[in-house]
Amino acid sequence: MKGDRVEVVVDTGGATSTYEIEATRAGRRVDITSGRGLVEVTEVTRGGTPVRTARFMANRVIALVEHPAQQEPGVSEVVTLRRTA
Repeated sequence: MKGDRVEVVVDTGGATSTYEIEATRAGRRVDITSGRGLVEVTEVTRGGTPVRTARFMANRVIALVEHPAQQEPGVSEVVTLRRTA
């Protein structure tokens, strides 16, 4: 969802660096995967096509914080139910 964002804090030796990856358009989301010593944060379209990817060495990642998008006040999610015959 637009506005979803992930904040990654990485150890760079003597200091730390903070990176933010954000879903920049409507219909996009941010996925996180980890394995084989890597943490990968990817902005993905509705269809599953990766738009941009950030990769970090897992042993250097200090913190990984997900910030979900805030819904606008007064906006509620509408669910449509259909009956099958």
